[in-house]
Amino acid sequence: MARIIYTHTDEAPMLATASFLPILDAFSDTAGIEVTTRDISLAGRIVAAFSDLLPEEQREADALAELGELAKTPEANIIKLPNISASVPQLKAAIAELQGQGIALPEYPDNPETDEEKDARARYDSVKGSAVNPVLREGNSDRRAPAAVKNFAKKHPHRMGEWSKDSRTSVATMDADDFRSNEQSVVMDAEDTLSIVHVAADGTETVLKPSVPVLAGEVVDSTVMRVAALETFLREQIAAAKEQGVLFSLHLKATMMKVSDPILFGHAVRAFFPTLFTQYGDVLAEAGLSPNNGLGGLLAGIDELDESVREGARAAIDQDLAAGPDLAMVNSHKGITNLHVPSDVIIDASMPAMIRTSGHMWNKDDAEQDTLAVIPDSSYAGVYSATIEDCQTNGAFDPTTMGTVPNVGLMAQKAEEYGSHDKTFEIGSDGRVEVRDSSGAALMTHEVAAGDVFRACQAKDAPIRDWVQLAVRRSRQSGMPAVFWLDETRAHDRNLIAKVEKYLAEEDTEGLDLRILSPVEATKHTLARVRAGEDTISVTGNVLRDYLTDLFPIMELGTSAKMLSVVPLMNGGGLFETGAGGSAPKHVQQLIEEDYLRWDSLGEFLALAESLRHLSRTADNARAAVLADALDRATETLLNEGKSPQRKLGSIDNRGSHFYLAMYWAQELAKQTEDAELATAFGPIAKELTDGEQTIAAELLAVQGEPADIGGYYRPDPEKTAAVMRPSATFNRILEEISAAL
Repeated sequence: MARIIYTHTDEAPMLATASFLPILDAFSDTAGIEVTTRDISLAGRIVAAFSDLLPEEQREADALAELGELAKTPEANIIKLPNISASVPQLKAAIAELQGQGIALPEYPDNPETDEEKDARARYDSVKGSAVNPVLREGNSDRRAPAAVKNFAKKHPHRMGEWSKDSRTSVATMDADDFRSNEQSVVMDAEDTLSIVHVAADGTETVLKPSVPVLAGEVVDSTVMRVAALETFLREQIAAAKEQGVLFSLHLKATMMKVSDPILFGHAVRAFFPTLFTQYGDVLAEAGLSPNNGLGGLLAGIDELDESVREGARAAIDQDLAAGPDLAMVNSHKGITNLHVPSDVIIDASMPAMIRTSGHMWNKDDAEQDTLAVIPDSSYAGVYSATIEDCQTNGAFDPTTMGTVPNVGLMAQKAEEYGSHDKTFEIGSDGRVEVRDSSGAALMTHEVAAGDVFRACQAKDAPIRDWVQLAVRRSRQSGMPAVFWLDETRAHDRNLIAKVEKYLAEEDTEGLDLRILSPVEATKHTLARVRAGEDTISVTGNVLRDYLTDLFPIMELGTSAKMLSVVPLMNGGGLFETGAGGSAPKHVQQLIEEDYLRWDSLGEFLALAESLRHLSRTADNARAAVLADALDRATETLLNEGKSPQRKLGSIDNRGSHFYLAMYWAQELAKQTEDAELATAFGPIAKELTDGEQTIAAELLAVQGEPADIGGYYRPDPEKTAAVMRPSATFNRILEEISAAL
């Protein structure tokens, strides 16, 4: 039996799965397709990490590891929904919830001392940040806006804020001593095992990473962020925002860059609250309160301190807030600032949202205001700066006429993995860090000071070659020019440019427009084409892939959740990703408060169609292709009929959009002519769904407005969740009939 694996993840996508999966089960049964799930949620990954220590009845298999192995096989057909890339506050909240449900997990040790604590910390660290994507992505990324979605956006454009030529919004980034400027890069001549070693000023050596296996042709990089320069930079930007009368906002990626960026975030918190840390820094540290967890974590911890300290610390915070510039807000109504939680402001989502909103963020009075966007590392800050300058000169983009920017992204086999988690270190003492080969020779060396952040990463040769081939293939198939966003003045990119030029020479590129431009020049070139209504493929590395597949879709479509994300796995399988999940927490909050889920499952519909189409080819299942084509037509009807989830209570929500998709899908299957048996079977189903539309819609609307109990946030109760997400008895009954129709 043909098989699709549908991932069980977190937050709004997980809730939507409870509603959509029964529909998928019913329709796929008619093509002999088995749909199974694998739990790769944050809660599931935590439990799996400790399963060998848990009572037998609480143990769970490591679903992520299983899928990682499957992704290396031709049989892989995985639909991957957005999951939590956990920051430390999120991880601790999930642990507390699981403990409350009776799971015998240890506390998260902030400062592990015993072997048991160190073991627990290592297990928890294994599920932090981007723990899922690097395991599953055994192929490079092909991400684009489907024609139906792009056409709909042109007919029904989302709101774009107007830009003023007097806008004072800008980007501030470091011009020296950051990750980009300190980067070194080598290409391995042969297979080897490297090590990363810290050599203290007195010659004492500490092995930071004893084994880094590398292959011939692999690109290996290392770099360091010098915190003395970082601290100076942050203080300067805080003063500049105050002087200019604009909001101060920090833009990092503390989820994916799970080791480095929380440290940078902590330095920003220290810089913004100098009185607090001068007067109470030692007390906070003794209490285990780290600025790396944000102002929100500090405030919560201060509430537990002695009254005299509590009052003084809060007074110091108030003093620093009054003395500093206005802070950009995440939630003005609740007083949640840009510096409250490191995972609240993620650069790839926050910067496009700011650009879309006239270059504004929200201030404490819930009003829009020009902003100084602070992006410490300069690697890709220029992309956002160039985009802002373009808007200040030419005004907002017009979704009705603008071109599209698909992306081909290098990410296979952990290429350029976010922050290189296992090779990122906060340096304990002055000295140098060396990346050594197996003979002990130093391939790369960095002078470091205590507190500096060192990191290294890898990109294997086979994924790079596959990436170039995919770019050529997509350019030829689409007829679009393609631009490799690579900077010859950056160490890593110089090595990639050499490989790109080599592998392009091996491809048939006749008639194709293929260029290599620096990220800033590529931005300017692409935006000029976008404004002219012309389409351009961006061909990028992993981190920039993540940034651009939010930046352009948010401007084109209003959201990145409507992108089609296909990962042709290198060994023949397929991974189909369903879009971004950045707003998922707010959606869950609204469901719990009002029984209303505005999460849009369009990404799931698009991914499913491609998954079915892939299955039709690899499993010789003609009916799967019929289902896929009918699903695409149903999705287009859903968009044109305005049946996507709305934002306002009392309107159609996620569950309603699922019903309408099922109805349109059944109608399309009933009238298609490729499979007569399928058309005959779906005729009465389509009629029953159509005739029952008013009843089903009324049943779905009737539950709105009251609190919903799903039994948990990180691990909801399955029965309670199903009851909330499937409230229409009429619709549920019809779904049960579909499998019996064939």
